[in-house]
Amino acid sequence: MTHATASAGRGHYFVPAASNYSTYLSVGVFLTALGFIFQINGTPAGVWSMLAGAALILYVVVGWFGELISENVRGVYTKWEDRSYRIGMVWFIFSEVMFFACFFGALYYIRRIALPELGGYEEIFTPYLKFTSAWPSAGPLGDPFSPMHAWGIPAINTLLLLTSGATLTWAHWGLIKGKRSQLNIGLALTVLLGMTFMGFQVYEYAHAYAEMGLTLGAGVYGATFYILTGFHGFHVTLGTIMLIVMLGRGMKGHFSEHNHFAFEAVAWYWHFVDVVWLILFVFVYIL
Repeated sequence: MTHATASAGRGHYFVPAASNYSTYLSVGVFLTALGFIFQINGTPAGVWSMLAGAALILYVVVGWFGELISENVRGVYTKWEDRSYRIGMVWFIFSEVMFFACFFGALYYIRRIALPELGGYEEIFTPYLKFTSAWPSAGPLGDPFSPMHAWGIPAINTLLLLTSGATLTWAHWGLIKGKRSQLNIGLALTVLLGMTFMGFQVYEYAHAYAEMGLTLGAGVYGATFYILTGFHGFHVTLGTIMLIVMLGRGMKGHFSEHNHFAFEAVAWYWHFVDVVWLILFVFVYIL
């Protein structure tokens, strides 16, 4: 009896063998956090602790996901596992929505509540003379800066991400229709667009620091700008890595027309990143 036949006739949930990966991951996260604490306190061992922790985390990610891919290719997963993974991915994306909602909420609070409050005191009562609540603002104590404009690199990056969503959808249709070349070309284009986006964002950061005075010292505007765009850039980087993995798996013929949840999960994540950028583009760069 083949693995696929055995799994098809199995009515219970697949239980994998015991694994030490969770323990290794905990140690890796601990070493990374410990190294960061050492580093900010000037302890030389901090860098080595962070490198060791990052290496251990990378080992766990590659090994653990490698086992999951191997189990899927062997055909040990059934509808129970598929449903579980889908529910897990939905909750993961929901947690990411809440993550970004917190930062957008902070931006709203700063612009609509905190700054008007600080700028609304009478001159005899305010500790910040001549401070106005006009946005963009460094706050009463921030360094002077030039705000980032929307119709340059940010607009180009918006076009890149929107195009990447279209190429990923095109790749998905290729997979559904059994067109492997369309799948692989679409994924390759999406990866290229994601990497181009990150290249432009690195250039934007360098330009902002060197020529616009827009640093983390530029008060509340600098802080919210780099936190929102920086975390989004991290998600784009993570999504690009996942797309590269999907491209490699697609080139190996791992997916079928009716069994490709890993691809769908990455596509959900990438479209979520696209939507977040559109909101960010409006509220950070335009308004």
